[in-house]
Amino acid sequence: MLQEIRPHDEDILKLQKKAVEEIISVRLITAENSVFRRTEGGFVSLEFTGEDGEKKVYSRVTFHRCFPFSGPENYISVREPERDGREIGLIEDLNNLPADAKEMIIEQLELRYFAPVITKIRSIKEEYGYSYWDVVTDRGPCRFTVRMGGSNVYSIGVNRYLVNDIDGNRFEIPDLYKLTAREIKLLDLYI
Repeated sequence: MLQEIRPHDEDILKLQKKAVEEIISVRLITAENSVFRRTEGGFVSLEFTGEDGEKKVYSRVTFHRCFPFSGPENYISVREPERDGREIGLIEDLNNLPADAKEMIIEQLELRYFAPVITKIRSIKEEYGYSYWDVVTDRGPCRFTVRMGGSNVYSIGVNRYLVNDIDGNRFEIPDLYKLTAREIKLLDLYI
């Protein structure tokens, strides 16, 4: 049996449709429609002017790379940090923003995507389902633990690898063949 749609129900449907359209639409964030500012707490805020001319201020925003390895300065998703991290908009190219805005955003991205580069592998020892790594990175010597049997060492490009430790830290090997033959042999089990 079909129910009759009342005027109040139509208003609710219109509001729901508008909410869905906002969620699925892609808003480009450009130098012309946005102003990024550093907050007192070291975060970044955004004043965004929509296509309708309405200004909205976000007291804090977060940044996520859509292509973190192949295009680190292109297609940056700007999101609300609370609730479900709803996307506010997309920056196509950081180089099209003012220098101070680009600097603030890169600073935030470097914190989110911190991954020291492994320059030397001293040793990797296995025991009870874990491997214990002793390496030298571009940030200094480091020891960390990797769970075996998972995909915690994986390729992110030609001869380029990312290593995830049990604490969620990431380490990058930018070019496998810049390591010594002994170091590559230590990695044989993982790559």
